[in-house]
Amino acid sequence: MEPVPMLLAMTYRAMGDQFHDRLRQIGLEPLRPAHGYVFRFLARRRATTVDIGGHLGVTKQAAAKIVAELDEWGYVLREPHPTDKRAQYVTLTTKGRDYLKFADNLWTDLENEMAEAIGQDTVATIKAGLAAYLQHAHGEDQPGLRPVW
Repeated sequence: MEPVPMLLAMTYRAMGDQFHDRLRQIGLEPLRPAHGYVFRFLARRRATTVDIGGHLGVTKQAAAKIVAELDEWGYVLREPHPTDKRAQYVTLTTKGRDYLKFADNLWTDLENEMAEAIGQDTVATIKAGLAAYLQHAHGEDQPGLRPVW
């Protein structure tokens, strides 16, 4: 059997693939995992493109491309930065916040399907164990959801 980190990575990938397959089935914009990391990052703050690039671990240019796509689709709003004329603040629009709620419901659906496959008690044990490990590893300073490229 594979080591736990590999199983976690493969499970996350399998669930992520199912998530994006469902987005395609309902006809949403061609959202990719990188977009999801931006949604989660912006859910708690407004940020500049440089901030978003740093969070994603990509260049400012790559982050700007992602932000431009999300802006074109109406998920984010770009506003002038009050002190840096070259920068813009990026925030989620109502459509972006609604998408996050939709995504959370879709993740819940996938978690329920996992529970059907392995049992609700097993899923509850996994969740409790992972939360305990994150508390052990990071204490109260929990890292946000970030991509691993």
